[in-house]
Amino acid sequence: MIKKKIVIATGGTGGHVFPAYSLANYLKNKSFNVKLTSDERGSIYLKKYNNLNLIKIIATPLIKTNIIKLFYSFLIISFSIIKSLIILIFDRPSLILGMGGYSSFPICFAAFILRIKFIIYENNLIIGKANKYLLPFAKKIFVSYKELEGISEKYEDKVVEVGNIVREEIINSNNLNDDTNKFESLNILVLGGSQAARIFADEFPQIFKKLKDSKIKIKIYQQCHKNQNAQLTQFYKKAQIDFEIFNFTSNIINYYSKSNLVITRSGASVLGELVNFKIPFISIPLPTSADNHQYKNAVFYSKKGYGNFLEEKDIKNKLYDLIVSTFNDKLMLNSFLLNQRQHSDKDIFENLNRQIEKILNEKN
Repeated sequence: MIKKKIVIATGGTGGHVFPAYSLANYLKNKSFNVKLTSDERGSIYLKKYNNLNLIKIIATPLIKTNIIKLFYSFLIISFSIIKSLIILIFDRPSLILGMGGYSSFPICFAAFILRIKFIIYENNLIIGKANKYLLPFAKKIFVSYKELEGISEKYEDKVVEVGNIVREEIINSNNLNDDTNKFESLNILVLGGSQAARIFADEFPQIFKKLKDSKIKIKIYQQCHKNQNAQLTQFYKKAQIDFEIFNFTSNIINYYSKSNLVITRSGASVLGELVNFKIPFISIPLPTSADNHQYKNAVFYSKKGYGNFLEEKDIKNKLYDLIVSTFNDKLMLNSFLLNQRQHSDKDIFENLNRQIEKILNEKN
């Protein structure tokens, strides 16, 4: 039996890359020959996975700040589209899946030129720019939630709600640390990637010291950049706070298992993981996120009763009180966990496989 070829286009942040890898791994175990494309930044997250058929493509957003940058970014995008055309001509797949972000644009646009079916995926609550440009040409847009904003009425028939594409090990995990009555201490996990590390490292330590001085037993697991390791280590040792500093890790489930409260940015991928793993969280939207999509994510997940959120400008004045009230209010914690338990993306990959087969079997 000849396996059907699928290309999954991803890149950029871990929020795009990890779901793409999980999907690729699942489809490989089905009846598909899978290749991944990624930019240099996204490929960093995939270094440890030697079972991938990975193709690197240069990618950049369309930068409009000045005419020189606009011209340069246009050249890069054009070059990437040409490279994508060559890749697809010589290894013509049956379907392309674009995982969102500018890194997936060249392959998807090349697929449109060559009349190859392609699907786009959007896990935020407002459609991203790249996906918005691609939507008129896409066969379907898979979305995490039907509440997605920014889609014109004429394209509503393309929308298919599939759920959150998150790592299989998280979907299949059995978190045993979700009984709030056993929360005798605060085990706080701080997730700070490239868009959070600096301000989180600057602002949070003093707040955590205040928690300790208030006689709350705490342990901190904090993700940061390597150049912040010494700064944080020195502070926590001096403050006599139990801590563990880590940089990028592909084994984030290890830290999820140790924690009973997470403070994170409001990327759709990480919030989807936390809901599936069943951990209360405080999300802090990145104020400069495109179209303020992280704020929309934070509000949506808060209204669903999955966790709290706080704007970045309120960190100094409100984060301490929010942590204390979240920890002390067992009714609130139990409410978060109850709502999270009622949500599950366990069927996500079966749903995707079914939808993909359906699209492949369509005549046009």
